[in-house]
Amino acid sequence: MHEDCAFMDQAIRLAEQGRGRTAPNPCVGAVLTRGGEVVAEGWHTACGQPHAEVEALRDAQAKGVDPRGCTLYVTLEPCNHQGKTPPCTRAILEAGVPEVVVGCADPNPTVAGGGADFLRGRGVTVRMGVREQECRDLIADFLVWQTTARPYSILKLATTLDGKIATRDGQAAWISGEASRREVHRLRTWCQAVIVGGGTFRADNPSLTCRLPGYDGPQPLAVIVSRSLPDPAQDSNLLSTRPDQIIFWTTEAQSRSIRATRLTELGVTVWGLPCLKTPAETLDLNAGLQLLRKDRGCHYTLTEGGGHLAGSMQRQGLVDELRIFQAMKVLGDEEARSAFAGRKALSMQDCWEFRLVEQGFFETDLYLRLRAKE
Repeated sequence: MHEDCAFMDQAIRLAEQGRGRTAPNPCVGAVLTRGGEVVAEGWHTACGQPHAEVEALRDAQAKGVDPRGCTLYVTLEPCNHQGKTPPCTRAILEAGVPEVVVGCADPNPTVAGGGADFLRGRGVTVRMGVREQECRDLIADFLVWQTTARPYSILKLATTLDGKIATRDGQAAWISGEASRREVHRLRTWCQAVIVGGGTFRADNPSLTCRLPGYDGPQPLAVIVSRSLPDPAQDSNLLSTRPDQIIFWTTEAQSRSIRATRLTELGVTVWGLPCLKTPAETLDLNAGLQLLRKDRGCHYTLTEGGGHLAGSMQRQGLVDELRIFQAMKVLGDEEARSAFAGRKALSMQDCWEFRLVEQGFFETDLYLRLRAKE
């Protein structure tokens, strides 16, 4: 069992290399093993490209490895239907692989179990459920795309040890270290939109671009959530450098204002969102996310601040993944700005609870990746 887990962990690491390029397909990794060693590997590199199982079999062929003496470990149940690529079950049978170990079943209820049953019916030994939770976490984005009309939503927070994201007057540069900031820029390479609140837009004058050395790919859309629109003539990095990549989420009334018209003339997009009745007059952020997916093809969004926006996203059930970069610092000021704000919780039973998915360090900053506790 320990060996099974180690091989599946390797397949999971491979799958992550496709993150941001496989959408709307899931990330999947696969390894072929023989005699307790990995002899070939593959992962789904991009939508429309061969699936992980086929890539691993091709790697075996290139290395002169005979799959008939191997076990295939794959993070997701092999597909048994024709899509943009042929079914992987056929490739596995044709290669003569005698045993397949699967991380998790296909979540699509119309095909779940079909791949495993097809292989078993033709003499292949299939074992299911190795590192099942980790493999389900791997396709959490795919589950969102399958069950909702919005993108997969990541919330990023850089905090002090006492949970503060800025001083009481809004100063936030720099809480986290350089390594953490590089990781955030890496996230921006595959999140098609970065979302901030109006307060962050006004206080920080951000660019919201990926500035990794050598990066020449597309920049994420800049989405600003604000009930009031800025003066189009104001000094703004975003307005002056890439107005055609800016989207404001505001009230329906503001979207019909003179400022909205003037911003639109610059190339800015202004979307008026409906307001929720509870909490009173809160913008319906889900409506904005759905528009990003429908109109702009966004599959991933990265929300970066501030505390009220983070609180609104969480209250509306729109945080699929929380990434925290926690610096080894303490402000100790109860009026400093908290990571989440805008809510009155009267007991510990009112806490939002999360499940730890990954942890580590970026230099001295503690890194936590979490999902809502199920």
